Amino acid sequence: MIKLGVNSVLFGGFDFATAARCIKMAGYDGVEISAIKGMCEHLPLDDWRAHAAEIKQIAADNGLEILSAEVASLDEDRLIRAFEAGAEIGIPIINVGPGGKMDVEEDFIRQTDLLAKMADKAHRYGVTLCCKAHVGGAIYNTPTTLRAMQKITSPGFGVDMDPSHIYRANENPAEALAAVIGRTRHIHIRDCKGRGPTPGAPSMQACGRGDIDLYAYCKAMVEGGYNGPVCLEVIGANQLPLVQCAVIAAESYGYLNAILKQLGAR
Repeated sequence: MIKLGVNSVLFGGFDFATAARCIKMAGYDGVEISAIKGMCEHLPLDDWRAHAAEIKQIAADNGLEILSAEVASLDEDRLIRAFEAGAEIGIPIINVGPGGKMDVEEDFIRQTDLLAKMADKAHRYGVTLCCKAHVGGAIYNTPTTLRAMQKITSPGFGVDMDPSHIYRANENPAEALAAVIGRTRHIHIRDCKGRGPTPGAPSMQACGRGDIDLYAYCKAMVEGGYNGPVCLEVIGANQLPLVQCAVIAAESYGYLNAILKQLGAR
């Protein structure tokens, strides 16, 4: 069964206990805990040990599995702390962006070298480092993702596939997913209004409100045999009232759950 979760960055204006409670009430199986410095640190990596027991208790109290954590940055010190926290708390996947700039070969080489190095370290901690194609980054579309997949052979590396970034690279996300599904270990999901550069207002990132054919995307997911986490990631919601964040989460759950049930994946 495909597990549905929410990146807690959607509730970045609130504490983790509030985020977890809303995510559970919306129907989700789990949570992706945000550790994004400067945006939302429900997992504060600088002193994660002081928060580990509380985080585990909050997740347990709400019947949520911690499916993943998003660090975003490729800062080596922060990633090592994330791997340590993942091993201790039970977070199997650490998600990052690629960094660098698109279509700059030196950046692609440097960033994929770093990803390969950190994936080896992740594997030693028993976690998986996943990277997604990101608008403007060194890895930003399917061809650059495939290049990275060919280069990075570590068992500690996986692809985090986000349809909104692929859509903004002027590709068909369902076709793109089919091309990389063999190494996909995590899926960030949201809708997107227009081809970018941003995914649009938080409300338009709710699944079903934007322009992406998410039914076709989910169908490609199921037909490709994917059975990892699918986590809603909505950005820009830090100033929204709690009720609006909860509505975005709940609306997206209903949409995704209905599709995946129809496809026999839930």
